[in-house]
This record gives sequence, structure tokens and C-alpha cells, in this order.
Amino acid sequence: MTRDLLLLCGLWLCACGKDASSEPSEPVSPCGAHSGVVQRVLDGDTIELSDATKIRYLQVNTPEISHAADEVAECFGDDAKAFNESLVAGQTVTLEYDVGCTDRYGRTLAFVSVDGRMVNKLLVERGYGRVLIIEPNLKYADEFRALEAEAQAQSAGLWGACE
Repeated sequence: MTRDLLLLCGLWLCACGKDASSEPSEPVSPCGAHSGVVQRVLDGDTIELSDATKIRYLQVNTPEISHAADEVAECFGDDAKAFNESLVAGQTVTLEYDVGCTDRYGRTLAFVSVDGRMVNKLLVERGYGRVLIIEPNLKYADEFRALEAEAQAQSAGLWGACE
């Protein structure tokens, strides 16, 4: 009986195209994969993964950078991009999602972590960006507001450098 059961399981695995010794694949959320390699940092709050997925950080809005020769970056925009780049460029990042998966520009919305540190929080905590809460994505909203209040009180980053 046990031998027959093992044979049956082996046949079922072969029919499914899977090897009994294969590793289970990483689960995918409705919003996308749970990790990826950062190919490019677009600005302080947006990255592009190696599979071309654009990720917009949830709950943080960094100042804009210049995209053309005749544009002027907003105060602390280049600093925010450089800080983001120093954390994630070329790194494997972990992605955590909230309720809404994408924004109106088709970018995937996520909390991005590298080496166990959430980049979204670091940007707010160190004054590289302001809190931006857009419903229905309310996860960590209170924590982000508290980090922003502390950054303002300490005149961290843009809070001390920009009017």
C-alpha cells in the first residue's frame, strides 16, 4: 500500500511537470512578486526592477528631480534620489503591499525593504520626503506620521534645508 501510494504521488508530480525534489516557488501576491533586483533608481520614491516593473514607494513623497535640461529640481530632490540610490541600487529588495496595487500611472505600489530596513520609512525619518497617504493604503499610516513629526521637530533633511 505505501509503495503504491508513493508511486501514485510520483506519477502525479510528473504529470504536473514538477520534480519531487524541486524547491517550492516563491508565492506571488495579487500585486506582484515579493522581491526583485533594483535595476534603476528613477527618483527618491520610484525604482525600476530588473523585470521592468516600476515600483512607487507607498506613503512617502520625495521632492521632484529635473528630467530635462531646462527643468530645475525641487529642493532636496537630488538628495532624496541619491539617498535612495545608496540604499537600493543593484540590491535585491523585499516588497510588501497594501490594499491598492497600482497608481494611476501603472506603477506598482509597495513598501520596499533592503537588508531588513524599510526604505519608505528611512526616507521620511531622515527628512528626504514627506508623508503621502492615499486611501485605501493606510497600513503604517500612524507610524509614518509620527516619523514625519519627529523629522520636522529635528529639522532633518528637507525640513531644515527647504522653505
